[in-house]
Amino acid sequence: MHRRCKILVKTGGRLGLEIIQATMELQKLASIAGVTAEVSYDRTDEGKEGLAAAREMVGKESSDLWGRVKRMSVRDLASKFESRQAAAHAAAARLAEEQKAKEVALLDKPALLKKLRGLLGDLLGRVAGRSKDDVTEALITVDAVEAQWTQQETEAVQEREESRKLAALFQKASEDAKSIIEKERQEAQAEIEAARVTALRCQQTLEEQAHTLSQSEQEELAELRQEIKEARRITMLHAPSKVMDMEYEIAGLRQQLTEKTLEVVAIRRKMDVLVSNPEVPAHFELQGEERLGSSLVTVPADSHSPELGKCIFQWHRMHGAKAEAIVGATRPQYAPEPLDVGKVLKVDIDLPDGSRESLATLGPIDGAAGLSQYVEALIRKGGAEFNVRIFQENGEHVVKATFQMLAIDKLRMKLYKGRHNRAKEEYSSSMQLCGARGGGDAAARSLYWVVNKSLTFMLVLDSERERNAAIMLARRYAYDCNIILGGPVD
Repeated sequence: MHRRCKILVKTGGRLGLEIIQATMELQKLASIAGVTAEVSYDRTDEGKEGLAAAREMVGKESSDLWGRVKRMSVRDLASKFESRQAAAHAAAARLAEEQKAKEVALLDKPALLKKLRGLLGDLLGRVAGRSKDDVTEALITVDAVEAQWTQQETEAVQEREESRKLAALFQKASEDAKSIIEKERQEAQAEIEAARVTALRCQQTLEEQAHTLSQSEQEELAELRQEIKEARRITMLHAPSKVMDMEYEIAGLRQQLTEKTLEVVAIRRKMDVLVSNPEVPAHFELQGEERLGSSLVTVPADSHSPELGKCIFQWHRMHGAKAEAIVGATRPQYAPEPLDVGKVLKVDIDLPDGSRESLATLGPIDGAAGLSQYVEALIRKGGAEFNVRIFQENGEHVVKATFQMLAIDKLRMKLYKGRHNRAKEEYSSSMQLCGARGGGDAAARSLYWVVNKSLTFMLVLDSERERNAAIMLARRYAYDCNIILGGPVD
């Protein structure tokens, strides 16, 4: 009963209080009737029928009153819920409008200050004593803030005006500079056109004179041109240009970068060995830059390591978890070629005691900087020629290395010197071309070329860049002829 009354008070408000009062009166009547019946029962038995009738009437009135209470409670709760729901929606809308008004007021500083000053003025008239002093101090602070804001706005207006003036000056200067540049460009273009016309006229005159010259005069002219080239070469040697100085600086920076890279790779390898299995020391370690154009070398880790000559080496090219054996790469050294770029290289070492040790690069082999752009320039040129030396022919060492020219064009490769062709072959499925897979200091500059089934060469180029560019250029032209050009079993 009491719990129901509490619920009515919470949900019904004033009507709930009226219901509780009616319930309390009903309980009071019931208690009074019970007491009266007991007293009457003690006094005489004649009033039993009248007492029973009174009890029946009180019970009937009680049930009717409780029915009214329940009906009134449900109806009142429903109406209260609907009215409160409507009031909540209206309050939410009012709060949203007030929030928007507050945001607008925040954006409008003068209106905000005016409103704040009005509120403080109203508050000043309602308080007294120390609170009144605080309100007065707040009004002074508001005036100071308004003055500061006004000063800031004035400064901002001045800055905007100065910015507009500077922007106008910069725009004018930019237009003047554009006009001057355009004028200079036109003048330079006119001078270039005049120089081109003069050069064409001189060339035509020289060609006409060359046709009219005799054989001896032509030979003399050729000698004179050769002397001029030699004089230019000597001048360049004794008076290097800025381009040569920049090349020297770049070479120095490359050397420093190579040294730092080798130090970083060595430190990373030591960390990997310690993290992987510090209790079982490795007998060998891998040294060298992990990039195209360098050489990877297997060296003993300490003085107790087995001799390299007593071990068997096999290099692998990793395709994910699958290892592809590189045919012919059975030396402690290996120079990566363009086919190895983007792949991890691993070497298996069979020790004299029958155990096996494996070493791998820390990551995929990196490409050489600027090599792709160099190859694209050669492709646009239509081919290239490289200075080479023949190191091996048909698997036999050449005692006296001869200098040749390796010409690579869209249809074939040619090895020649002067008018004598050493080899000349079109791209075919029997041709092979890859980097040298043996050891030696020149492995990074060497390539292995199988011209046909009866002729093979081991060639050494001037630099690592030339070697890799020659391989990439030949493979590109062979691919255009629907030929996949690679090494053995590639």
